[in-house]
Amino acid sequence: MGYNYQESIKGEKLWSILLATYCACLIISNVLAAKVFTLASFTLPCAVIIFPVVYILNDIMAEVFSLKKVRKGIFMAFGLNLLAVICYEIAIILPSYGENMFASVLGSSWRVLIASFLAYLVGSNVNATIMNRMHNGSGERLLFVRCITSTIAGETLDAFIFISIAFYGTMDNSVLFTMICAQALFKILYEAIVFPLTNVVIKKVKKVVY
Repeated sequence: MGYNYQESIKGEKLWSILLATYCACLIISNVLAAKVFTLASFTLPCAVIIFPVVYILNDIMAEVFSLKKVRKGIFMAFGLNLLAVICYEIAIILPSYGENMFASVLGSSWRVLIASFLAYLVGSNVNATIMNRMHNGSGERLLFVRCITSTIAGETLDAFIFISIAFYGTMDNSVLFTMICAQALFKILYEAIVFPLTNVVIKKVKKVVY
């Protein structure tokens, strides 16, 4: 297949759109994590509304682009998320009139922030690596298997690292285990349900890039 300059430009534009959406979803999920809700007796952070989209976009990027490029995107999102958190902290410190409700929404303990950052870096990199390695081994076949396998590994590690670091010692280990399983299962089911849409997006992206 010969090099096509126009297709290369389109591919880079599409990569920029995917990466921007990926970064936005990550930052939004960290803001939503400040609120929790109960679903079938399980307590979950509101971040689960959008955080699985981060892994879906991770799958799309890892399926179409190189692992090196995807890892750069993961660390870029990490850097932008860190910048957002630093800005939140500065805004919270600055004097204000009346009750500082801003802090109650965007303020998080450093323990929770560290847990979130580590969980994201490990989970996202594992997810992208598995997608890339399985794609190299199976070619264009078994996309559903690749997406779900990478998500199971990435989301499980993400949930384990985040909840263990953020909440260890604050509640019984049995409760922590239940929270880890509930978060991981919810996110995995989320991706499985929207896989048909993920499949369509991947096919359209490939048509542009290749």
